[in-house]
Amino acid sequence: MKVIVMGCGRVGATLATSMDKVGHKVTVIDSNTDSFQRLDATFKGEKVQGSGIDEEVLKEAGIETADAFAAVTNGDNRNIMASQIAKEIFHVKKVVCRIYDPMRESTYRELGLETVCPTLVGAQMLFDALSEKK
Repeated sequence: MKVIVMGCGRVGATLATSMDKVGHKVTVIDSNTDSFQRLDATFKGEKVQGSGIDEEVLKEAGIETADAFAAVTNGDNRNIMASQIAKEIFHVKKVVCRIYDPMRESTYRELGLETVCPTLVGAQMLFDALSEKK
């Protein structure tokens, strides 16, 4: 599977490395080339410097033949926009978008984006941990 990961922070680098290790063809996009240092030394994928909302950068990353796209930068708006471009313009089959704001996440999920909200996931995990009976 050909995967594009937009954002090479801690989550993006970990995701890209994990996908690469199991044999997927991975390309990482980040506007800051220093971010690529977060990738594992064994990472065999491609690295593209630029904005994931720029169609030319997405084309350089191979969006036209990508099977999956994950938007995991620290900016909700950037992730939403890039995910919509990947889904609606380039017709990528599997698009996942990280959105921190729970209200925004709910809205875009209802509009058809596949979303992950770390705020809700983390809050639920903390709730479960605090609620455990010993």
